[in-house]
Amino acid sequence: MQIGYKLAAEGFGPAELVRQAVRAEAAGFDFVEISDHFHPWLDNQGHSPFAWTVLGAIAAETDRIGLATGVTCPTVRYHPAIIAQAAATLAILSENRFTLGLGAGERLNEHIVGEGFPVDVAGRHQLLREAVEIIRSLWEGGYRSYDGKFLKLSDARVFDLPDELPVIAVAAGGSHAAEIAGELGDGLFATEPKPHLVSDYKAAGGTGPRYAEVPMAWAPDEHTAARAALDTSRWALTGWKVMSELPNPVNFAAASATVREDDILEKFACGPDPQRYVDVAQPFVDAGFDHLVMQNAGPDPDGFIDFYRAELDEPLRKLSPQPA
Repeated sequence: MQIGYKLAAEGFGPAELVRQAVRAEAAGFDFVEISDHFHPWLDNQGHSPFAWTVLGAIAAETDRIGLATGVTCPTVRYHPAIIAQAAATLAILSENRFTLGLGAGERLNEHIVGEGFPVDVAGRHQLLREAVEIIRSLWEGGYRSYDGKFLKLSDARVFDLPDELPVIAVAAGGSHAAEIAGELGDGLFATEPKPHLVSDYKAAGGTGPRYAEVPMAWAPDEHTAARAALDTSRWALTGWKVMSELPNPVNFAAASATVREDDILEKFACGPDPQRYVDVAQPFVDAGFDHLVMQNAGPDPDGFIDFYRAELDEPLRKLSPQPA
């Protein structure tokens, strides 16, 4: 079992994210994962630095810990050729510690360039499929062109390629995306403990790592932890169909206005009890995920890192699928 630390790029500035990554390495985490957003989910989160610059700085400040995007949409805000180049460069600078997490994206981030964002999920998945094909092609070396239904590439070459290409982990919220992950990716990325995502991924040929984000909020008491998560992370309870569609933080504030503290306590591990964190993580392990990302929405990241090192590292690593 691999355990990762989620760098909450919507809640902290770039220098603080680098500092947290250094602390996560010292605490024994296997990897850090950062969201690649243009906007935060809510205005009161207050941040959204450029993920690729942050990752480059982390690569320079750390020695062992893995790095991952969780996840990048390589279709509208970026052209996949740019992501192919960025990922290759980061793989070299990190000495092959980088995993490229890719997904179909959210309107929150992709609408900002004014090119439109496909209304239908099928269109987004076709875009993602073409993007992965372009990235794979460029990583083969030499000059490459591509003429897809949505995306094109004209006589392009990535000159600096690592000796070991990054793992591509494709995000999935449903069966179609899980099949793309199995067919074109090297790994799977998800935010919900749905067993069918893993089985669909494997059925499509997937054999690689399976990443999942586990919701939690650490504080010395349960109420403080839950209130912090309610304040900054209630958007996570709106569901993926809402999360992928709304264009701005103000819309997420309105859509999540009815979320209550009890709703947070039901979904998140909150407070100081290690067993609650194990209980929330167990369904992800039962579903077949083997890379667990600790997504802490609590008010004290240093307190959580200390809590993880003292109380969580060993029991989380011991988790195994339980009989149905």
